[in-house]
Amino acid sequence: MRIVKNNKLFKRLLIIFLALVVVACVVVPIPYYIEEPGETIDLKELITVNNQKDNDKGSFSLTSVGIRRATVFSALKAKTEPFHEIISMDELTGGASDDEYMQIQEFNMETSQNFAIEQALKLANKSYEMDYKGVYVLGVEDNSNFSGKISVGDTVTKADGKSFTSSEEFMKYVKAQKVGQKMTVTYIHDDKVKEATEKLIKLPTDKKPGIGITLTDHTEIDSQDEVKIDAGDIGGPSAGLMFTLEIYEQLSDKDLRQGKKIAGTGTINSDGEVGRIGGIDKKVASAAASGNQIFFAPNDEITKEMKKAQPGIKSNYEEAKAAAKKLKTDMKIVPVKTVQDALDYLAKMK
Repeated sequence: MRIVKNNKLFKRLLIIFLALVVVACVVVPIPYYIEEPGETIDLKELITVNNQKDNDKGSFSLTSVGIRRATVFSALKAKTEPFHEIISMDELTGGASDDEYMQIQEFNMETSQNFAIEQALKLANKSYEMDYKGVYVLGVEDNSNFSGKISVGDTVTKADGKSFTSSEEFMKYVKAQKVGQKMTVTYIHDDKVKEATEKLIKLPTDKKPGIGITLTDHTEIDSQDEVKIDAGDIGGPSAGLMFTLEIYEQLSDKDLRQGKKIAGTGTINSDGEVGRIGGIDKKVASAAASGNQIFFAPNDEITKEMKKAQPGIKSNYEEAKAAAKKLKTDMKIVPVKTVQDALDYLAKMK
């Protein structure tokens, strides 16, 4: 009788254990993420120019990659689904902390918007000025004496009380000092002006003095034409091209789309060049599922160095074409190197 009771107890405990394992596999996150087709968003919903909305037919849409924390169950499921990819935390963030990664993504989005507005204003022959706000901090070296004070996402505005008009001018001043010399850096952290005084270090790249940060210009557009972009929690620089086209459509009052649904991706810079992005196959899948007829893809150059580092690497355009073929979609993939390439295609479109 005792043996029978023990067997029943063992079975119950085993069932409970297995149930807990199943729940853990489904619910408990693991240190991996799943990249998958995200949203395709009509930019009419996000952008207004001079307080007016775009009411013309057709659409310019940004495309996105969805990212979610993986569980054992979702990771195994993702292995069987097309256009789903499992990546590590380091692959996603580049070794940055979650907060640093989000700060960088927000800055990349802000910069993308500024470049897009600038390009659209140029194309529409509208006047504007570029206001320099300071040096944006993209990274802080571990051996920097300013580590723990200056953080990713801060904006450096002065060095030893001196202001600058570009990051190049800022770096020129710092490099003209001496290794070990103390420098007072003024910076903005969480909208508060702060100061830190520390010794300069010797940079491993050129052996010159530096404060040990990765930096870029922090600028804003000043124009009589008011452009508002409400991107919500979308981050990164990859919507630059599509932002540019939508803003230009509104500024110029031209019917660029001719009623067609047009999606795409690609960074934009101050010269109007369209740059490479990640996850383009997932963006093609998202755009096709949303019924878009045309997809603009960066036709980026693959250098010998890139091929050596990543054998088999393809341009964004080649990746997009392969994804469209796999999907068996009629959506036309159009290669672009500049925003003007996209405009030229739209002008000839039937």
